[in-house]
Amino acid sequence: MKKKILMVTSEAIPFAKTGGLAEVVSELAIHLSDLGHDVRILMPRYYHIDRSALIKRDEALGIWLKDKEEWTGVYEGVLPNTKVPVYLLDHEFYFGRDGIYGHRPDEGFVDNAARFSLLSRGTFQLCRMLHWIPDVLHCHDWAAAPACYLLKKEEQYKEFSETRSVLTIHNLGYQGIFAMEDSSYVQPETDWLSLSTLEFSGALNFLKAGIMSADRITTVSPTYANEIKTHEQGFGLDGLLNYRHEDLQGILNGIDYSVWTPESDPHIAPHFYSEKNIRNKSNVKKVLQKEMGLPVETKIPLVGIVSRLVEQKGFGALCSPSHGALFSICRDFNVQFVILGSGDKWCEDELRSLSEKLPNLAVHIGYDNRLSHLIEAGSDFFLMPSIYEPCGLNQLYSLSYGTLPIVRNTGGLADTVENYDQETGNGTGFIFNDLYPDVLYNVLKWVVETWEQRKPHINKMRKNGMKKRFTWEKSALEYLEVYE
Repeated sequence: MKKKILMVTSEAIPFAKTGGLAEVVSELAIHLSDLGHDVRILMPRYYHIDRSALIKRDEALGIWLKDKEEWTGVYEGVLPNTKVPVYLLDHEFYFGRDGIYGHRPDEGFVDNAARFSLLSRGTFQLCRMLHWIPDVLHCHDWAAAPACYLLKKEEQYKEFSETRSVLTIHNLGYQGIFAMEDSSYVQPETDWLSLSTLEFSGALNFLKAGIMSADRITTVSPTYANEIKTHEQGFGLDGLLNYRHEDLQGILNGIDYSVWTPESDPHIAPHFYSEKNIRNKSNVKKVLQKEMGLPVETKIPLVGIVSRLVEQKGFGALCSPSHGALFSICRDFNVQFVILGSGDKWCEDELRSLSEKLPNLAVHIGYDNRLSHLIEAGSDFFLMPSIYEPCGLNQLYSLSYGTLPIVRNTGGLADTVENYDQETGNGTGFIFNDLYPDVLYNVLKWVVETWEQRKPHINKMRKNGMKKRFTWEKSALEYLEVYE
């Protein structure tokens, strides 16, 4: 039966993106729409989003926030080449500034509790304005989690009595934690029961409120769904997630193979290649080496990284100023590295410093979509040494391009990469367990030795990886089962 589904999110491509969340929301919405469902997206209209490409609705939304009514504009667009509507809340004070969560990835805005309470409270006002009540309210991560709480607390006995909520946790490490007095932005009048839902360890916790209130909870890989129930990776919420284990499910993200394919990727033109004819991959590698200022030599293995430069992604063990492994790896092995990303200042500064000392390390601070495609296609290996990784998309892109992932055994990385078998040459990448500098050093030694001594195994794994398919069609069907 056709369903009405509203995705509430802080990010969606092509409007706003800081990570994989934005891609997942848009791709899932598109594929659910392709299956015949009425899917719509609600998000803020940040300062950088061009209003000239949107249609402003005549009506304004009055949203009660704390002790006064805030009036917001509503812009409407669509996901490119689809009919999926995207509604963008426009409020100059809260959203008319540079940045989504903060001016830098490691610095959140002090009024984020108010900003994203406005988004959650505006969810229901938007639906009333549209005269469109969803069957499923699908909220993504902490910034939208209060909408699940408000559905249960305020709206379940009104027009939304038949609406049910799903909360998807894309990264449990980010919970939306604020001072407890900010709870009045979410719920102006709170009793002790409401406060117990919103409060965690003396602070307001958006994600906890969503976990307690959502009808179903999903996360973005089966392994991560189990990991977040452990003390080590539960970030304090493992007890609550264990309590709700019957309502918790891991669904692996997919990727768009019309975008991430070496057979037609415009960013690597004219050097297209495929699993049946991979020769042009070395030509893409030459282009990448030349552009990044590395010696142009196809016989040297090239390791790529495209990532947020934060501790979670393993950069402490990789390049910490006091003990990171990257300097020793580049010094001791015949290997090249290309790193693209932005994040914590210490990490950006250290990578810049290392690149000045190491002729086989090239670093680009920032984000560049074209360069990310070039790195995926031109690299021989792709390193993801994450402390934890809910799903991960780059290892899926890498497999599509015949670039062998080097990953830690965690989350979605464990669900999608098959470890190299030195006897048979089977597998699709290299997996390691512990995350210490000496472990990374030894893993890269293993990789370089395999490249130099067992090239037929490298070629076999490349073809194995390129045959794999992690599609959104499969994931969308699993989400529909959750909605049922």
